[in-house]
Amino acid sequence: MARLNRPLATAFAVASLCAAARAADPLELEQTVPLEGKAGNLDHLAVDVKGGRVFVANKPNGTLDVVDLKTGKLVKQIADQGKVSGVAYSADLDRVFVGNGSGTCNAFDGKDYKLVFSAKAPKADNVNYHAAARLVYVCHGDTISALSADSGEVKATITLPGDGHGFAIDEKANKIYVSLTKPSQVGVIDLVKSEVVETFPLTLASGNSPIAHDAATGRLFVGCRKEPMVVVLDAKTGKELAGVAIPGDIDDLLFDAKSGRAFAICGAGAVVVIAKTGDKYEVTAKVETAKSARTATLSSAGDRLYLGVPVQGGKGVAEVRVFAVKP
Repeated sequence: MARLNRPLATAFAVASLCAAARAADPLELEQTVPLEGKAGNLDHLAVDVKGGRVFVANKPNGTLDVVDLKTGKLVKQIADQGKVSGVAYSADLDRVFVGNGSGTCNAFDGKDYKLVFSAKAPKADNVNYHAAARLVYVCHGDTISALSADSGEVKATITLPGDGHGFAIDEKANKIYVSLTKPSQVGVIDLVKSEVVETFPLTLASGNSPIAHDAATGRLFVGCRKEPMVVVLDAKTGKELAGVAIPGDIDDLLFDAKSGRAFAICGAGAVVVIAKTGDKYEVTAKVETAKSARTATLSSAGDRLYLGVPVQGGKGVAEVRVFAVKP
């Protein structure tokens, strides 16, 4: 039998390993849509699955960008969104809510993109929509405000014991879990009382920002930057159950209830998949992406991940990358 020479055999082995690694990747790039505007980090995204649209907080450009996934094109840039940061989409109202760090939470009609309302919200950041209550929650500084999704009227104001960052709504329990700094902790908000009723200190890591909630198992996932890590907590007791090391510069953390996996979006250039195997949480995959690509969103079915990628190396354009999520 003929033998392969050593260099050829080594190359063959490396190629086989790379092919196996690609086959095992949980994310498969299937579409790339270019954006327009200045260089700089993009902020959060939201998706309209039925309408085939992705909404992108194009922060350096000061616009809310609308991407049509069917045509693969940028179709609209809504201007004058100063320090645009948080984005949420309401499928029942066909409305987009935008948190602007310049001091407003704006709502736009999903059909013609006309302004529906503009509510004052100093240092507005993350935004989430509570469908059952028909309320928009916007985190701004040490406050979370509940706004009417119809009019923008302030229905409740919740004072936080620290600066608020990412937050997750548990509609069944009528609670919000919010990532707080100074000190690093998770705040538990009772939405009936509109107040913080508990705080869970973080001891494994700090510099926390994004948070995700697994309602089925009652677990919280908190992304931390200073010691790059995802800390897993018991949502009832606040007990820290695990600390999973990740690459640096995390800014989004997504949980897919269908697969039971968390996706850590890291600006160091990777999406890290975390899952429970046996009795512990661990990294099950690491997919290389791009530098400073640290924000993303998942489809409601968990079968697509939409990643915001800023201009790389001062050349080219920013883009949205669409990944198919494998089981």
